[in-house]
Amino acid sequence: MYRPRGTRREILTADIATDLRRLTIDSEHVGHAFANLHGLGATDLQALIAVMDAEREGNPITPGRLGEHLNLSSGSVTALIDRLERAGHIRRDRDTVDRRKVFLRYADRGARVAMDFFRPLGWRTEGVMAGYTDDELTVVHRFMRDMAAMMRQHRDDVRAGRPTGPAPGSDAPDRAAPAGRPPG
Repeated sequence: MYRPRGTRREILTADIATDLRRLTIDSEHVGHAFANLHGLGATDLQALIAVMDAEREGNPITPGRLGEHLNLSSGSVTALIDRLERAGHIRRDRDTVDRRKVFLRYADRGARVAMDFFRPLGWRTEGVMAGYTDDELTVVHRFMRDMAAMMRQHRDDVRAGRPTGPAPGSDAPDRAAPAGRPPG
């Protein structure tokens, strides 16, 4: 996997890739610490993050969408939701228009324990971001959004058994462009 890096761009992209790997691993360690402290498994934590993200976007997640997101069967999702609800982390809310539809939301207790644990990380994150201009943060945000979209696409391709990169034997990187933007 190692390739010599000669140009400034090759060195910079290699350093960024390394930093992203380190950030991912360190983030997983923090998440696992929270999960262990509250008797949660890795899938439980992923579910809580999906519920939180959906609520933050103003589009609460349904059990079906959660199952798709986590790649779980409906029975496994039901057991997961039951476990998280009993522990006070999430609640089920019926849609006011279509009572058959259920939305998953953070329960007050779950939100409180998450806030207590992650608040110091939020403060540190704000401190790092304070060192960047609005224009720099705009570029960082675009980069992070594009990288997250690429990772989700790669995840979906892997789950579906689709090819994910260049032809076998090729050492050329897969230069797929983010949606809506040309490569390079």
